[in-house]
Amino acid sequence: MRVGVHRLAMNHPGDTSALERIVESGVIDPASIICSIGKTEGNGGANDFTRALATLRFASVIGRYLDKSAEQVAEEVAFVWSGGCEGVISPHVTVFTREEDRAPQREMPEDGGRLAISVQRTRAFLPEEVGRLPEIEAVAEATRLGLTDLGVHDRADVHLVQVKGPLLTPAGIADAASRGMSVVTEDPNRSKAFARGATALGVALGLGELSTSDVDDAMVASDLSRFSSVASTSAGGELTSCEVILLANSPESTSDFRIGHSLLSDAIDVPAVCSALRSAGLDFDCLPDDEQRSRIAAVFAKAEAPPGGLLRGQRTTMLSDADINYERHARAAVGAVIAAVTGDPRIFVSGGTEHQGPPGAAPLATIVGV
Repeated sequence: MRVGVHRLAMNHPGDTSALERIVESGVIDPASIICSIGKTEGNGGANDFTRALATLRFASVIGRYLDKSAEQVAEEVAFVWSGGCEGVISPHVTVFTREEDRAPQREMPEDGGRLAISVQRTRAFLPEEVGRLPEIEAVAEATRLGLTDLGVHDRADVHLVQVKGPLLTPAGIADAASRGMSVVTEDPNRSKAFARGATALGVALGLGELSTSDVDDAMVASDLSRFSSVASTSAGGELTSCEVILLANSPESTSDFRIGHSLLSDAIDVPAVCSALRSAGLDFDCLPDDEQRSRIAAVFAKAEAPPGGLLRGQRTTMLSDADINYERHARAAVGAVIAAVTGDPRIFVSGGTEHQGPPGAAPLATIVGV
């Protein structure tokens, strides 16, 4: 397996010009595109339609090269979009390619292997299943399938499981009510927390971080003491199923990249950013220099407001600001801290960390060129 990583700037949510350039110049084969993970300048809420626009545009362009409809491409390629480019975060997309190069299986090299990627999809969910056990179990099964696909047997080799799933829309809530079914919440924006939490618990279950007896409906977005250390999840109204993207280091990969991860203890945890880069193989003392920064291919992070609004004992307004949602505060802060270390504002930062790391913490993964 050979995995490519291409981080592309975007001028607006429908901008595919950078993708078109690397396809038409022969840098990548459009048939090898397996998924993309990107940031748009939408609000990141339940009514953020920039995500659907970006999916439609990218699927249409890829389909044009492959003589397929946008709908066909969307079934074959995972498109994960997170709205909200607050602060210095730059709108962008990271496109992943996967080609089977038939390289013989190797023993695990000293550096821990190279980047491997697997994309799995769950079935579509009914509104009453979103944020509940059926979604947890389906994501767990998709995660296990990803491990099998990559031939990964040690959980320590997995550094990021990115999941995008559905949230509850007004139409979905009305549909459930018409059938006499209850949903986890009737607030579409509140449903994001349940959806993110359920899919993160699914990752934890699939990786063996939790057992079946550890999870139930009542604990979703409630008992945050149970979590996955590598799950990064988000939810949008443009989906009805979950896309599960598993990234690991594998001896079967001949990629030019490695992935590593760490946990941000809070929104200004610079040492954790450095730790994630070192985990991916970047060797530096205090901060990376320009040459080392040029090898950073992608960064994926979650962001959360500090518990009680207190950051290292000092009051913040993240949880008390009536004008700006706390997720937007958190994304802006975390994006700035990471960009200050990496020297590149094309950072994927998604808000809301329910069951994604211990309470108050947030997962961070980095991909570095070997």
